[in-house]
Amino acid sequence: MSKRKLNRRQTWRVQKIQDERAQRAARKDSNIDQQLEGGDLGPEQHGQIISHFGRQVDVEALEGEAAGQIFRCHMRTNLDALVTGDNVIWRAGAEYGVVVATQPRTTILQRPNNHGELKPVAANIDQIVITIAVEPLAHYNLIDRYLVAAELSGIEPILLVNKTDLLNNDNRARIETMIELYRSIGYQVMTVSSTDQQGLAPLREQLNSRISVFVGQSGVGKSSLINALLPGIDLKVGALSEATRKGTHTTTTARLFHFPEGGDLIDSPGIREFGLWHINEHNLLDGFREFAPFLGYCKFRDCNHEQEPGCAIKTAIEEGNISEQRVHSYKHILNSLNQD
Repeated sequence: MSKRKLNRRQTWRVQKIQDERAQRAARKDSNIDQQLEGGDLGPEQHGQIISHFGRQVDVEALEGEAAGQIFRCHMRTNLDALVTGDNVIWRAGAEYGVVVATQPRTTILQRPNNHGELKPVAANIDQIVITIAVEPLAHYNLIDRYLVAAELSGIEPILLVNKTDLLNNDNRARIETMIELYRSIGYQVMTVSSTDQQGLAPLREQLNSRISVFVGQSGVGKSSLINALLPGIDLKVGALSEATRKGTHTTTTARLFHFPEGGDLIDSPGIREFGLWHINEHNLLDGFREFAPFLGYCKFRDCNHEQEPGCAIKTAIEEGNISEQRVHSYKHILNSLNQD
């Protein structure tokens, strides 16, 4: 379908709206600058972004008498994009505070939007909790997409299988085979049920003293888990669609929560598929950790790991050192990259 051409009046109206938005942003920045120059704001202090709302953020004070309190703040336009988990320098105001500087990040979790542009999701994370569930049924390819994203972010992933109370004779063997596969690769796999509380104690221990982010497709029960881990938070929980057995999105922005015993948890918006359009073939290979010992040992440098003689990956499969299922996931993801 060809792009609809605007007439002169429509073009003028679009430009007028854009100019008005730019003017409003400029006035807001001017007001912030006036407050800074006029001394209408409090002293600079350290804070942490708890949640993000466009050009405004909720900042938790980390020092002074206000430590632990949360303040809604504007961001200066000269700052790079900020996300939940960022450590910042901010100043309190009569109604709104102002974030005036950012602190270096240790890690950043990003995912591409529909245009292939990388969008930061959360910062300063120690571990990614990839949450899957007995229902909706977890697929290897989706799990491997999350694992590739985690590996390329340099953040240690943990696989968490939720809703184990739904295990039955029809799905038990598949779930157990899946768990065994990822544990054999070297990933930590945990099981839990927010319904009957099974596995919550080990999960709490794993989350304590760390900054963790929960990711996973909608409907896997992330919000229910957080409600079980942090009673009183009461996140909205969405039921599975009767037609698709997929979840409805209940989390609209990444938000950080504190555990009483220590450690933080970031709940991110549900995403059904983790796009990997920003990576190439070589990056993708690095996302499969068990491939590493065999890379560079194929007979041909341009080996596609299909039927070529002397393929190290093929030999590793035959000898049981690499799962054929994981190679299938690699090829599936690679084909999706080549189609974009």
